[in-house]
Amino acid sequence: MSLPVLNPLLIDDAVRAALAEDFGRAGDITSQATIPASAQAKAIIAARKPGVLAGLDVARKAFALVDPQLSFKALAADGDSFVAGTQLATIEGPARALLSAERVALNFLGRMCGIASLTALYAAEIAHTKARICCTRKTTPGLRAFEKYAVRCGGGMNHRFGLDDAVLIKDNHIAVAGGVRPALRSAKAFVGHLVKIEIEVDTLDQLREVLSEGADVVLLDNMSPSLLREAVALIDGRLKTEASGGISLETVRAVAETGVDLISSGALTHSAPVLDLGLDIAIS
Repeated sequence: MSLPVLNPLLIDDAVRAALAEDFGRAGDITSQATIPASAQAKAIIAARKPGVLAGLDVARKAFALVDPQLSFKALAADGDSFVAGTQLATIEGPARALLSAERVALNFLGRMCGIASLTALYAAEIAHTKARICCTRKTTPGLRAFEKYAVRCGGGMNHRFGLDDAVLIKDNHIAVAGGVRPALRSAKAFVGHLVKIEIEVDTLDQLREVLSEGADVVLLDNMSPSLLREAVALIDGRLKTEASGGISLETVRAVAETGVDLISSGALTHSAPVLDLGLDIAIS
């Protein structure tokens, strides 16, 4: 699996902010009160449930920022599937620092693994079709890059990262612009030649207007499988097709089998449960 590289500056900023929030004004007073400053420890991060790995570099950074003397060894790679009980990483070094970084590391890792694991379930449901599952901008503020990276780890694709990536004309834009045609004409007159234009439709009449005016991608919103099949047949390969609107694990297979190219679901990021991971001190 070919994965993108998370910007190390984004990792650094996000993890520093999380650690500052957790350490507060006085730091980890529990570890200071109970553990000698000279104490060393080794810990194992293991999965308590099966899933897909995402976020190792983010977890690594949490330990490194608390104390560079902590040694982090990955035992698997992002994108790997694992079963319950699998050891994912070991950390060794100053015990106080290790325990102080634990929660921030696991918070990032559990969240990202949860998204990757849910995405993998969606991807498996549609693996027999040409469709690809992709995420949306329905992400946790400040963590979008991490959550979209986790989607890739799970075998999904990324939609826009922000409002400046591409033009996506939604129903509200169409309403204010005065219709499909004026919205598309204005968009084409505004953007440069490298910017793609996607437009949302929910009826075949709107789709016919799009086909007449031209666009790069059409978002077929809240259409039934039968209506999606009609739309795909009408488009006949002239535009990329994306289905969206209330897509769930129970419905994604039927949607994919209509012949659409892409299926977007906000559930990949806004509804993914955190995967249960644990950090335990290795007692020799």
